[in-house]
Amino acid sequence: MISKKFIKFLCLFLIASSVSTKIYAANECFEKTSRSIFKFNMAVDNAIIEPIAKGFNKLPQPIKDGTNNFTSNISSLLTIPTSLLQGDFSQFVNSSGSVIVNSTIGIFGFFNPAEKIGLISRKEDFGQTLGSYGLGPGCYFVLPILGPTTVRDSVGLLVDSYLDPFAHVTIREKELFGISGNNLDYYSVKGTSAVDFRSENLTNFDSLEKNSLDLYSSFKSIYLQDRSNKIKNSFNDQDDWSNLEN
Repeated sequence: MISKKFIKFLCLFLIASSVSTKIYAANECFEKTSRSIFKFNMAVDNAIIEPIAKGFNKLPQPIKDGTNNFTSNISSLLTIPTSLLQGDFSQFVNSSGSVIVNSTIGIFGFFNPAEKIGLISRKEDFGQTLGSYGLGPGCYFVLPILGPTTVRDSVGLLVDSYLDPFAHVTIREKELFGISGNNLDYYSVKGTSAVDFRSENLTNFDSLEKNSLDLYSSFKSIYLQDRSNKIKNSFNDQDDWSNLEN
């Protein structure tokens, strides 16, 4: 259990590192350590995640689409409270309606009939919520396995674990509307989502690795731009990770 003192420390650190920072600019912190962790993450990706993603990519398209729909539907659960906190009532209605329709008519989210009737849910989290209120990202650094982040986004990730209904019924093992789960359910879905994302970007990641003079800096730039676009809701159907080869 995370102590209240630790949460307060993170919040104070976030405010201190962001108070004089532009909303979408980030300071480089702990670069030497971050580069070492990035190197470790890339080794894990090359040895484990990429091979699994390549295998996943060979599955029939309907299975891949269903998996993507299923994990996206679960991600939309977090969009519901964070959209409300941002005052984005249109997205709150869309994400709520999308989850209800896809979880029922769409058979637990494996199909996406909500999109066909105009209920489109985009991914939102508490890090984006903080950014929408003008709080800067603060320090940029890299976490083991989880990858690039900022002080704002790491605090947001912590808060997400309390806001997310899926986390509530799995890692917190609480019952919600008669539904309950466990840690394995939570990490299985998150792991599947990561593999799905990696499989969709196999060619793009390879292109980035071959063409980047400094892969660490390239990932940092793309991550920060992607987060900036998501906070401003100024992106099209593809995010910046889907345009790595451009």
